[in-house]
Amino acid sequence: MFPATAPAALIIATLLDDPRTLAVARWERRAGERPLRAELLNWVAAFADIARLDAAEQLGAPQDLAAARAARAALHSHVAPFCQDDDPRVRAAAIAATALLLADPLLASSIPRHTRLVRNVLATSADSYYRWIARERLAAWGEDVEGLIAAEDERCATLAKAGRVAEDPWDEGNEAAFRWLAEQPVDTAAQELPGRWHPDWTATEPAAPPEPAPEDPLAVPGSQPGHQGPWRIAQGEERAEWTFTPFVGVGPLHFGMTLKEITDALDEQPTVTSHSHDGGRQQLVYADFAATDIGALFRDDRLGCVAVNALDGPQVRLDDVPLTGCVPSQLEDWLLRRTARLSYSVAGDPICTDLGLAIRSQRAGDIMLTRPLFLLREWHDLWHSLPQEEWNFV
Repeated sequence: MFPATAPAALIIATLLDDPRTLAVARWERRAGERPLRAELLNWVAAFADIARLDAAEQLGAPQDLAAARAARAALHSHVAPFCQDDDPRVRAAAIAATALLLADPLLASSIPRHTRLVRNVLATSADSYYRWIARERLAAWGEDVEGLIAAEDERCATLAKAGRVAEDPWDEGNEAAFRWLAEQPVDTAAQELPGRWHPDWTATEPAAPPEPAPEDPLAVPGSQPGHQGPWRIAQGEERAEWTFTPFVGVGPLHFGMTLKEITDALDEQPTVTSHSHDGGRQQLVYADFAATDIGALFRDDRLGCVAVNALDGPQVRLDDVPLTGCVPSQLEDWLLRRTARLSYSVAGDPICTDLGLAIRSQRAGDIMLTRPLFLLREWHDLWHSLPQEEWNFV
């Protein structure tokens, strides 16, 4: 939250009635075409999602959070009428924004009027963010979400299985899996689903002219010998050397390991905290390995994300390119040149879905260094996947 966030939200809400917001286009943050009105409502939903969090989970000053929360009632009065809009894209976005705005205790009396809409529209949406809102809000309102959680688990498992078969040219079900994936509705919460097959991929396209090879990023030199203090940057020879294999693991760690297996591999006992996610059902565990200078994140007792400390964590390399302790803009430019699938978190962190790699920035005195996060596919939504301990590294 910033001082201008709440005033900006109120201005956007007053613009929703403007006929110019009926213009349909393909907007930057989400897949597919939609009216500008729907995109503005999605922005209000993101605003309300952040405003409902506890102060301890917030990024921003307490007074900015207070202003955001105070604006929710006014926003609700502008947004709620669109929950019955004739355009299903506008209607779904308005229901999503309204559901999150109803976290305001002053609006609790409006919850019963929207429960059915949330369950019937958001919970059945092709948009994974809308489905998450439905599960989280219905659970917060005391509704039964067991069936929704089971359906989401089954959906994810089915997509993952089809993706594995489609990517295996030797599997007999390869072509059928391709066709089935192509028939699935696009998840409009993301620009492109990781691993999603598209019919155009098989089309023969003219070869593009070769681009100049990008300059590889370099790790920032360490602090001068004898320098001490909280912002000391480790020299290259002081860092452990690890290799990153996308969706497989990083260094001695492999995705899917248990906490005990990682503790044995690193020969270190971590500090562990737990958090509930997804309507209180999932337990997200964060293990801080202070000596190794990494954070390990688990879901369902299995490793799904590794965060490496920018100042003195292991130097992790991909294709011999350093990812830890670099200038953020240089590494982002290298990733942009390397892949077309780069999206951004709400905090502006670049996320490469092709690699399962997110680049956060971590302060080192007056400069910023790259703090890489190595992820499985289901962790790409950083805002809803990372605990407060990870956001504290800024």
